[in-house]
Amino acid sequence: MTYRVCFVCTGNICRSPMAESVFRARVAEAGLDGLVEVDSAGTGGWHEGDGADPRTVAVLQENGYGTDHTARQFDPAWFARLDLVIALDSGHLRALRRMAPTERDADKVRLLRSYDPAAGDDPDVPDPYYGNADGFDDCLRMVEAASTGLLTAVREHVEGRAA
Repeated sequence: MTYRVCFVCTGNICRSPMAESVFRARVAEAGLDGLVEVDSAGTGGWHEGDGADPRTVAVLQENGYGTDHTARQFDPAWFARLDLVIALDSGHLRALRRMAPTERDADKVRLLRSYDPAAGDDPDVPDPYYGNADGFDDCLRMVEAASTGLLTAVREHVEGRAA
């Protein structure tokens, strides 16, 4: 059975496609292809159908990650098929939990940086959209740091299902 993870930010052109690309690479490196499905979406539909922000594409390419992406809006009906919904900041966390049809679905929503012990009291990945390229580099570093812990958690679920 496939374990499904969806990363969610505001417009699905900066943070969530970055997290999707990084985590997809981590899943492949861990040999979990075919067992874990990774995608992303936005809480809003402003950019539906667009590609990732060119600055996101640039930082991903510079760091060896894939960049194929088309923005879409999160649909609450997806909770039924998703195992984990990863919010990129506290605002997304609240919005997604409000969208959740059931309490069980709301429990599927987690903050990405909650998987990074070094994040401390700063749970959010800041939106780099209105800043310069350095913000995208910072965003990538935060996503990469949290992806290690997230992979550990997902691997435990996947291996638990297989047992």
